[in-house]
Amino acid sequence: MALHLVSVDEHSPAQRLGLNAGTELLAIDGNELSDALDYQFYTAAPHFTLTVCENGIRRDIAVEKGEYEPFGCNFKTYLGDEKHSCDNHCMFCFIDQLPPGMRPSLYFKDDDERLSFLYGNYITMTNLTDREVERIVKLHISPIFISVHTTNPELRVRMMANKRAAETLKYLKVFAEGGIEMNCQLVLCRGINDGNELHRTLDDLLALCPQVNSIAAVPAGVTDYRKGLYHLTPYDAVSAGETLDILEEYSARCRKSFGRSVVYPSDEWYLTAQRPLPEAEFYDSYAQLEDGVGMWRLYHDTFLEELDKPGRTVLPRKIDTVTGTLAAPLIEEMAERLHERYPQVHVTVHAIRNDYFGGNVSVAGLVTGTDIIKQCQGRLSSSTLCVPEVMLRDEKDCFLDDVTTLQLGKSLGCAVEVIPTDGAGCCRAWLGECKPKRKKLHFSFGSGK
Repeated sequence: MALHLVSVDEHSPAQRLGLNAGTELLAIDGNELSDALDYQFYTAAPHFTLTVCENGIRRDIAVEKGEYEPFGCNFKTYLGDEKHSCDNHCMFCFIDQLPPGMRPSLYFKDDDERLSFLYGNYITMTNLTDREVERIVKLHISPIFISVHTTNPELRVRMMANKRAAETLKYLKVFAEGGIEMNCQLVLCRGINDGNELHRTLDDLLALCPQVNSIAAVPAGVTDYRKGLYHLTPYDAVSAGETLDILEEYSARCRKSFGRSVVYPSDEWYLTAQRPLPEAEFYDSYAQLEDGVGMWRLYHDTFLEELDKPGRTVLPRKIDTVTGTLAAPLIEEMAERLHERYPQVHVTVHAIRNDYFGGNVSVAGLVTGTDIIKQCQGRLSSSTLCVPEVMLRDEKDCFLDDVTTLQLGKSLGCAVEVIPTDGAGCCRAWLGECKPKRKKLHFSFGSGK
């Protein structure tokens, strides 16, 4: 496979060598180039031989450059080719449960080891080839994030509806022996891969420590859009508590054996089981924060640390903010603590029920503009609504349902401020210290003060 050059950076080694758009990069020092990871790895050296094809003519170019100096080639995509899609049909897949009519990109299921290394996306390993596994070890593509779910081969095939789900479990040992750090994920389905199966999975994965750096366990999300899909029963307080008992038992063992928890239940287990969340020490380096593991604790602690900083001059301020029902108690507590410290600041918290997904999804990141409009219409206490950026796509202007922040503001008759999701950033934003990511509106805000 070749990498097709679309442009080169000015004053780069590639430009100095006369490379132009349309050139095909074939190999470096005899190593075939499959994608941008190969390219980045092999062009880091100060000396190498680049094999290219220009106008159908193949030639070798001796390259000399600074070590780790960017070579300067750009390709059609940041990966050099297209993202690898998922071949599974997991019984718990959240994308299969999305409402119809959303933007097409939301329905794409990636399962790409490059995205795992670059962005922390989880891979199932079912579409990996032996060659790709060898490359991960050779190039030391580490850490990687792996959706394991269960180490029972037969059960993994059943849960993922893919016959390769069993045989690719062998790659866990290959990665461990190759020194690849793995952060593993278990999506637990009630009565399927919890209980005794969870014991088995944790025992198997912990046998691969220290290369298994962390194991995050999260409950399967269930929406109302499961027609034709496997019937899943959401966890309740009792079943969540039973699963949490197992996870915490293993966490305690790991702290004795390895000096860290390794096994990390997501925040949702504690909230569903109605138990207090652990202190910060439990989460060590917060290795799986993006999987909802430790988000509550980190937000809580960093918010209060920021709030306690002295020497502030805080002007009177009245704002509204939205969050999901899961985080609402925490956000409400922080709003009260802030008001105690600065009585001139009033924050009204609106817990948005996720009717768009059927009411069973409670995380803030899946709140839609549609639900905010319906539930905040006529209920705002101020002329400013703060929206955490986790609710918006990367451009920070659009919700999952394609409602824009501008449309939200017009519908509610308010200014919309996009604020940081982290605790410290949120605290500063509420105090008016962050430069607001505000959509300017040209109409009267009405009587809401």
